[in-house]
Amino acid sequence: MDALHSGLTQIVLEGGDLDGIAAEVARVLDVGVLFTSSDGRERAAAIGDDLREQLSVHTLVDHTGRVRVERIGADGARIGDGEVRLLRVAAGGVDLARLVCVRPGAPISSDDVHALERAAAVAALLITRQEAVTAVENKYQGDFLRDLFLRRAGDGEYVAEHAETFGWDLSRPVVVLVAELDEALPGGEADSRAMRRLWQERFSAAWRQVSRSVDERVPCVDFSSEVVTLLPVDPDAEESMPGQALVARVAAAVTGDRGGGRRPFSVGVSRIATTLDDLPGAYAQARRAVDVGRRIHGGRSTTFFDQLGVHRLIALIPDPEELRAFTRDVLGPLAEATTEAADLRVTLQVLLDTNFNVAEAARLQFFHYNTMRYRVSKLERLLGPLSSDPHLRLDVAVALRVLEIID
Repeated sequence: MDALHSGLTQIVLEGGDLDGIAAEVARVLDVGVLFTSSDGRERAAAIGDDLREQLSVHTLVDHTGRVRVERIGADGARIGDGEVRLLRVAAGGVDLARLVCVRPGAPISSDDVHALERAAAVAALLITRQEAVTAVENKYQGDFLRDLFLRRAGDGEYVAEHAETFGWDLSRPVVVLVAELDEALPGGEADSRAMRRLWQERFSAAWRQVSRSVDERVPCVDFSSEVVTLLPVDPDAEESMPGQALVARVAAAVTGDRGGGRRPFSVGVSRIATTLDDLPGAYAQARRAVDVGRRIHGGRSTTFFDQLGVHRLIALIPDPEELRAFTRDVLGPLAEATTEAADLRVTLQVLLDTNFNVAEAARLQFFHYNTMRYRVSKLERLLGPLSSDPHLRLDVAVALRVLEIID
């Protein structure tokens, strides 16, 4: 215990980090050590590949490498003839991290636990100091990126030099990605302001960690209610959406297996920005994509700007009452929030998708042909000559898209 205390004190006095603490604990107690975020994302480690494999075999690590801290109870978890212990790293009642200790061949004794508690206290001191510095750095980086998006960061040479001080590379083609935590489900308990801030900090930390795993030079900043990341892409790659595979991989890594209290989120992705001058427009595209994508698909959506189609234009109309008036004027009783109206809207959309091919629409909806003919007649009585007036069909198609956004 005294040896560990002396070693940890020396690490803190010399400006060491979590990796140093993990290494000292592992050396003195002959264990494997991991420091993770409170939801299991690795922050520092002193553990061999064999012990990592043991954690995986006992399903204590998910496919993205996140430690399933929620599966390690207060009394630890068995791992072969040994044990895994989990200690909370906290300061001032705030969760900062988790200390995971692995000993494969024997249980972890009460003396070991006391030593680990000492290590957790030292780690809390270190993390508090680091987070104070990180908060200032993140604010400075965020302010700079905001200025860049507002075209007030200075000339290109200054921007490039300034970005270099952050370790960022802004000289390559990127897509701007905006990620936002989804709201709590209706009827669920609303989060307090402090809790929302805690979730946002955890969320942005996960994005920074995953982004660094892609490339250390990727800009990733927290804009208070959203995380903005500039992911490098290959403009010549054969993808329907630039960066689609990379975005999917990064989002999946941040999501993990949704354990550890991981909150759902939505993502919007811009077109490729090849120059600094393209970045403000790309940021606006990503913001619009995440907003419209969530309205159309709900939460947990990933939407590329190029997927929005006519929704891009609809989203530019700021007055929702004007949009509602348009749907009422075009759709009449079909714009109402009734079961019958919703059912007829589904049939109408199928008819539009099949260019009013009644036989194909009947097949897709599992209706008899005569039933579909009756429905077409009813729709035309309500809306007008849909089958013969292409302009009316266009208005109706747009009105249905508007309903997807405002409902």
